[in-house]
Amino acid sequence: MPARDNFHSLMRIGPVQIGTYRDHHGRTKHAAVCTADRCGWSADFASRSAAQLAARTHRCTVR
Repeated sequence: MPARDNFHSLMRIGPVQIGTYRDHHGRTKHAAVCTADRCGWSADFASRSAAQLAARTHRCTVR
């Protein structure tokens, strides 16, 4: 049986990718994840606009 695709409505702002998913309580959440090498930043948000704002203001600390 194939793995279930949990994320939908994916978008990218710079190195940050934003995806929408449902948590184990059935609530819609939005995850923002930096895809740059060795960054490791990620955060969950209740609204898509908050995730987009975090993606626009994220600065990688890895040099």
